[in-house]
Amino acid sequence: MAKTSNGLYDVVWPCGERRLKMRPLAKRLDTLNGKTVAQLWDFLFAGDEVFSALEEKIREQYPDVKFVSWREFGTTHGVNEKELLASLPQRFRELGVDAAISSMAC
Repeated sequence: MAKTSNGLYDVVWPCGERRLKMRPLAKRLDTLNGKTVAQLWDFLFAGDEVFSALEEKIREQYPDVKFVSWREFGTTHGVNEKELLASLPQRFRELGVDAAISSMAC
């Protein structure tokens, strides 16, 4: 900190300047019935078991929901993760995906 000539100190914010602008969240779906949900997984922990349990529970409440398996996309973590993530908007359009569940290890 530097003391100014009028006896005050200059102070800087320790987090620095914000580089990205905040954007509003996407509109939420009112239901999952009739919708297609993509499953994304980083292949760590037990995503195969987690997605199986999630599908079962979600289908109890939304019997007309469809899922695109994590197997369709491959791992979201690893050598090609940047390319995979960049390709998702186009893949989602091709597959008619309305929403996604992204699972990762802790």
